[in-house]
Amino acid sequence: MVKFEHISMAFDGKVVLDDVSGHFEQGQVNLVIGSSGAGKSVLTKCIVGLVKPDRGSIQFDGRDMLYGGRKVMFGIRREIGMLFQGNALFDSKNVEENVIFPLDMLTNLSKREKLDRVNFCLERVGLKNVNKKMPTELSGGMRKQVGIARAIVNRPRYLFCDEPNSGLDPRTALLIDELIKEITYEYKITTVVVTHDMDSVVMIGDYIVFLDQGKKAWEGTSSDVFRTDLKALKDFLFASKLMQLVRERL
Repeated sequence: MVKFEHISMAFDGKVVLDDVSGHFEQGQVNLVIGSSGAGKSVLTKCIVGLVKPDRGSIQFDGRDMLYGGRKVMFGIRREIGMLFQGNALFDSKNVEENVIFPLDMLTNLSKREKLDRVNFCLERVGLKNVNKKMPTELSGGMRKQVGIARAIVNRPRYLFCDEPNSGLDPRTALLIDELIKEITYEYKITTVVVTHDMDSVVMIGDYIVFLDQGKKAWEGTSSDVFRTDLKALKDFLFASKLMQLVRERL
């Protein structure tokens, strides 16, 4: 479980996170939703140690990320897989070299063991025979799949995904959602997804945290979210015409 308490953060005097607390359970897909500028990405960056909050505490299964010392912090980071919004693949490296990168940095495995693990992960995300292709030769969806393979290649206990469906067509977005969900359940990972995608809310959100203007305004399950009376959350959920139709049928 990832637990965060009283997280506050300001940039140049502007409050981005205001006393945000919550937790993400193991083996489920936890979503962080909210409008642009609500603090979603900043919260996840604080949790994974990319940014230090002004105030608060963060624990990974009882280990203190902020004040447990460098050894604890780096130990936790080794257990985190990251899927970035823009994939963050190295354009100068082929698929195999991109996926093997965390293993080169963090393990002492033999070359053969690394390649076996890379091939296993690529096959697990639905990619075969793409090892030597360059990222520019792949579709947007395939690049996301490579990003997921790289995120799980080091057998993470925690997986953080920042807008995994950004820039994808609806069908490919659903495939990526399903892949994230399958991997979470199969390997019992604590998965956190930052998203604007309402399909993700409906399809894979086991637990949802809604941020509004830097505050945690709501949290609950996907079955509860569309029954909320919170105006800010209702406005966010039903912003599109499609979701307005869903609302009318509830």
